[in-house]
Amino acid sequence: EVQLVESGGGLVQAGESLRLSCAASGFSFSDYNVGWFRQAPGKERAAVSSLTGTDGQTYYADSVKGRFTISTDNAKTMVYLQMNSLKPEDTAVYYCAVTSTPLGILGLTPQLYDYWGQGTQVTVSS
Repeated sequence: EVQLVESGGGLVQAGESLRLSCAASGFSFSDYNVGWFRQAPGKERAAVSSLTGTDGQTYYADSVKGRFTISTDNAKTMVYLQMNSLKPEDTAVYYCAVTSTPLGILGLTPQLYDYWGQGTQVTVSS
C-alpha cells in the first residue's frame, strides 16, 4: 500500500527557510513521479515542484523558481522541499503526491497524481 507522510511545516517569518519532508511507505521514489503542491484558503490546489524518479528531472512553478528545491535522499524513500526566502504568499497547506507514470513537465499537473499525503501547514508572517 502506498502511503505518504509530510512533515516539517510551521510558522516562520518572511525571508526565513523551511524544509518539508515526504516519507514513502510501501514503495521507492525512484519508480515514481513525485510532486509538491499547495493549497491556500479559498484557492485551488497549485503546483510547486515535481521530480521524475526515473531520470531525476525537476520542475518548478514560476512562483518558486530560484527559492525552492526538490530533492530525494540516497535511499529514495524521502523527498524534500527546501524552501528559502519564504514570502507571506507561500502560506498554504503543502502536499506531496506520487504516481507511477513518468510525467516529465506534466508533473506539475495535480490531476495526474494517484496518491496524496495528508498535508502540512506552512505559515509565513510578514
